Amino acid sequence: MAEHILSSKLYWAIWAILICLTVVTALVARVDLGWFNPVAALLIATGKATIVVLFFMHVKYTSEKLTTMVIVSALFWLLILLALSLADYSTRPIS
Repeated sequence: MAEHILSSKLYWAIWAILICLTVVTALVARVDLGWFNPVAALLIATGKATIVVLFFMHVKYTSEKLTTMVIVSALFWLLILLALSLADYSTRPIS
């Protein structure tokens, strides 16, 4: 298996993207979006986690079927957990 060495420019770009997404998360938390606040925060967090997995765990540079299956199943379970959490949250009585 070939080793992938990434340039320092790419690591700095990834760092900048992650910092920008962290700032976006903080800014979105200050805006009252109603029921969409947790959804927006989770979408941003999912994007950040995806960037970390792709580049720092070098998943982007592998072509193994097992890696693809793990990623697809992880995203599938994430969608199930989000759907169940949002279904629970949406059925709670307003106090």
